[in-house]
Amino acid sequence: MIKQSDVMNKKIMKNDSRKESAGNKSDMTKNQEITEKTSDETETTDKVTEKPSDEDVLQPTNWEEKYDVLNDSNLRLMAEFDNYRKRTLREKADLIKTGGESVLTNLLPVIDDFERAMNNIRQTEDISAVIQGIELIYSKFMAYLSQQGVKVIETKDQPFNTELFEAIAMIPAQEEHLKGKVLDCIQTGYTLYDKVIRHAKVIVGE
Repeated sequence: MIKQSDVMNKKIMKNDSRKESAGNKSDMTKNQEITEKTSDETETTDKVTEKPSDEDVLQPTNWEEKYDVLNDSNLRLMAEFDNYRKRTLREKADLIKTGGESVLTNLLPVIDDFERAMNNIRQTEDISAVIQGIELIYSKFMAYLSQQGVKVIETKDQPFNTELFEAIAMIPAQEEHLKGKVLDCIQTGYTLYDKVIRHAKVIVGE
C-alpha cells in the first residue's frame, strides 16, 4: 500500500512546480516588458539624436546665396541710377547751353536779308524799293516769331491792364469813353505762349 505521506508529498511537489512555472512566466513577461520599454527608449533617443537632413544643412547656404544675389542686384541698380542721374544732369546742362541753337539757326536767313538790304540801300536811289524790302524782312521776322509762340500785345483802345501794360504817362482823354484806356503805345510788348515776356509801355487816358 502506498503511504499517505507519499501522496501528500507528491501534491506538494505539483503545487511547487505550478508556482515555479507561474513565477517563470511572470518573470518572462516582466523581462519582455522591460525589453520593449528599452527598445522604445532607444528609438526615441535615435529620433532625438537623428542627424539633420541635407536640406537642413543646405538651408543657411541658400539664404546666404539669396542675400548675395539681392545685394548684387541692389548694387547694380544703384550704379545704374547714378549713371542715369549723371547723364540727365549732363543732358540738362547741354540743353541749357545749346537750347537756343535752333532758334538762332532759323534767324540766320533774316540776318542774310538784312545784309542784302543794307547793300542795296548804299547802291540804290529808289527809296520806295528800300522801304518795301525792309517791310518784307520785318514781316518775315514777325512770322518766324509767331511760329515760336511769340505774339504782340494788342494795345489800341484796350482797357488798362497792369498784367499786360506799363503806364509811363497819363494824359486827359479827349472823349469820355477813352478814360482808363490805352491812348498810345511807346514800346511794343510781347507774350510767349500766353506768358508776358515784356510789358507794353503805354500812355493812358484819364
